[in-house]
Amino acid sequence: MGPKHVSIGLVLWIVLALAAGWIGSTFMPGQWYNSLAKPSWNPPASVFAPVWTVLYLLMGIAAWLVWKKAGFAGARVYLALFLIQLVLNALWSYLFFGAHQPMIAFFEILLLWALILLTLLGFWKINTLAGVLLIPYLCWVGFASALNFQLWQLNK
Repeated sequence: MGPKHVSIGLVLWIVLALAAGWIGSTFMPGQWYNSLAKPSWNPPASVFAPVWTVLYLLMGIAAWLVWKKAGFAGARVYLALFLIQLVLNALWSYLFFGAHQPMIAFFEILLLWALILLTLLGFWKINTLAGVLLIPYLCWVGFASALNFQLWQLNK
């Protein structure tokens, strides 16, 4: 693989990850979310965009590292898991902010967390740094899961 091909691959993996974020961002919190009772540990709205931007960048770099080392053929299962979890990532925003379904969103985010863990473990086998880069994402989605659960419980 030439340097130009590798560089284009990096850009494409990052754009793919950011695309999931862009799709998810089309479902903004809005008035419904603002009216919900929230736990005291709910972060301010200004935290979410920068955190998610960094996470999507790390995700794209992680996928690129795996692709660069093993290619699609050598990492087919783990790259497929990566793509599936990207879809679930965007779907969560629709379920929670778009459809106003915190209960369904909670069960979906648990599935997302599990797929992130499987992806992280698979990436780790191929490229340790790629696995490490997904740890903040796994932690943030774990936090988001707890927050989703609290929001569901406080607003039944």
